[in-house]
Amino acid sequence: MADSLDVFDRLRNLEFPPGLQAEWIPHTLDFLNPARTSRGRMHQHRVAYLKIWHPDRPQEIGWGEAAPLPGLSIEGMSMVEEALDHICAEPDLAIEMLESPLERVPSAMFALEQALLDLETGGKQKPFPSKFTDGRDRIPINGLIWMAQPNEMAEAIQQKIDEGYGCLKMKIGTADRASEMELLHNLRSYFGPEVLEVRVDANGAFKLHEIEDVLAELGDLAVHSIEQPIAVGQWDDLADLCRWSPVPIALDEELIGLRSLDEKRDLVETIFPQYLILKPSLLGGFRQAQEWIEVAAECGLHWWATSALESNLGLNAIAQWVYTQQNPMPQGLGTGQLYRNNLQSPLDLDGPALRFNPDLPWVWPQ
Repeated sequence: MADSLDVFDRLRNLEFPPGLQAEWIPHTLDFLNPARTSRGRMHQHRVAYLKIWHPDRPQEIGWGEAAPLPGLSIEGMSMVEEALDHICAEPDLAIEMLESPLERVPSAMFALEQALLDLETGGKQKPFPSKFTDGRDRIPINGLIWMAQPNEMAEAIQQKIDEGYGCLKMKIGTADRASEMELLHNLRSYFGPEVLEVRVDANGAFKLHEIEDVLAELGDLAVHSIEQPIAVGQWDDLADLCRWSPVPIALDEELIGLRSLDEKRDLVETIFPQYLILKPSLLGGFRQAQEWIEVAAECGLHWWATSALESNLGLNAIAQWVYTQQNPMPQGLGTGQLYRNNLQSPLDLDGPALRFNPDLPWVWPQ
C-alpha cells in the first residue's frame, strides 16, 4: 500500500525529462436528474480534463480533472480555463506551478496534482497504487439522498436501504421543514441509530433564529451529524453551536479558500467542530486536504472525504487517495451514477462500497 503520508514528498520530488506536452479538453456532464441543493438546481456541470505526457512515451498520459462548482468554488470556469492554458503553454514548468501561481484556482491545482501523480506512476490512472486499485479491497460509502419531493426522497431512501446501506446522507434545508422532519421521523421509526447512521447536509441553509429548534429535533432523532448548518463566515456563532448542539457539527463550505496551515488551525481552534468534510477539488488538491487531516489529528477531530460532483476521473483520484488514509468511516464517494455521460471507468458500486475493477477499461473523451 502507498504510504498514507507521502503525498507531500511525492509532489515535492517529482522529476520528468524536459519536453513535456499538455492539453486540456472541456466536457459538460449532464445530470440524469437535476441535482437540487440549497444553492438551486443543477442540470449540467462543466469540467475540464488535463492531459500531460512526454513525446518519448506517448502511451503514458497523466490525466487530471478540474471541476469547479458554481456558487461554491472560489473560482469560475473562466479562471480555470486560463490556468489550464498557462499549464499547457509551459508544461515543463508544471511542477513549479504547484506552488503559488495556482493557489487561487483550487480545481486547476487539483487537476495538475492528479495529472502529475498519474504520470509519475506510468499513466495508468493509478496515482495511489494500493489494494484498492488491485481490486482486492473496497471503500465503505454513504448513500446520498438528494433534495426532492418527500415521496421521491422516501423512495430513494428505501432503495438505498434495500441495497444494503448502513449510512445515509440527506440533503435538507430547501423543502418544507415539517415535511423533511416527518420523513426523518418515519425513517427512525423503522431504523434505529444502531442500525442506520443518518447524516444531514444543510449547505448553510438555516438562519440563526431557527437553528436551535432544528438541532433539537435532529438530536431527538439521533442524527449522526449535520454539515454546515448555517452560512459560512459566522465563526463565533458556529463556535457557540458546536459547544451546545445535541447533534455533532461538520464543517464543509467553511474550509474552502483557507490555504495556509495557520488559517486552518485558526478555524479549527476557533470553532472546534466535531468533524471536517474534505473535498480536494474545492480545497486545492491532496496536499491541502492532507494538511486539514493533520490539523484535525492535532485537535482530536474526525473527518471524512466526499466528492464534489466530479466525473469518474476526479472521483477515481479522490477514492484512491482516501483509501491510503485508512479512514474506517463511510466516505461520500457514491456520485459516479449521477450523470448520463460520465466517463467509463473501472469504478463500480458494490452495494454500500466503492470498488476499483482493474478489468474494466477507461473510455476517454474524443
